[in-house]
Amino acid sequence: MMLHVPQAISSDAVIRIRNLIDTAPWTDGRVTAGTQSAQVKNNLQLPEDSPATRAARLIVLDDLGKSALFFSAALPKRIYPPLFNRYEGTTNAFRNHVDNAVRTFAPTGEHVRTDLSATLFLSDPDDYEGGELVVQDTYGAHSVKLPAGDLILYPASSLHRVEPVTQGVRVASFFWIQSMIRDIERRRLLFELDMAILQLRQAQGDSEPAVSLVACYHNLMRMWAEL
Repeated sequence: MMLHVPQAISSDAVIRIRNLIDTAPWTDGRVTAGTQSAQVKNNLQLPEDSPATRAARLIVLDDLGKSALFFSAALPKRIYPPLFNRYEGTTNAFRNHVDNAVRTFAPTGEHVRTDLSATLFLSDPDDYEGGELVVQDTYGAHSVKLPAGDLILYPASSLHRVEPVTQGVRVASFFWIQSMIRDIERRRLLFELDMAILQLRQAQGDSEPAVSLVACYHNLMRMWAEL
């Protein structure tokens, strides 16, 4: 399941993040790539331990924590601390690859199983040409280019790429989520159920059918959640 999360972070948060990272020192993006990914990755990245990265990721996580849509879709157990990349000039693309199944955050040694990948756009589409995130699944290839502050959530098992940026600068944050619900179909069913409950409650309030569906949702969570 791919999900567009509009305004995952506020426009003010985008401005504060860009003020932190735009003038920070960037390095070769292959530093966090796996063996296969390193052969096809050609972008810039903020070092994981830089002061700008640490400050900017706190802004991302603080605003993201307010997004009910993100939480409902991802049901996060762990989030790999957000990273930041930049595509421009000759460092302008990331060809087809699949993300590593497990990421280890070096400062803490914590392992994160990458059930979901997230790209948070920090540049508006008019700021650059090209640079589409293309995600391939059983239904074909999906091209994504969103406003600054919007996020796309998709299975980390998907083959995906970033098309070459031919003009301007594309800046984004990216990270991975280990979900409390490991199985993708169970996670999708819970999300669809949650959205249906939300619509029912908006239309009817806390009616008896709505309360019954809420109980079903939480009982399914009890059956399936890994804590």
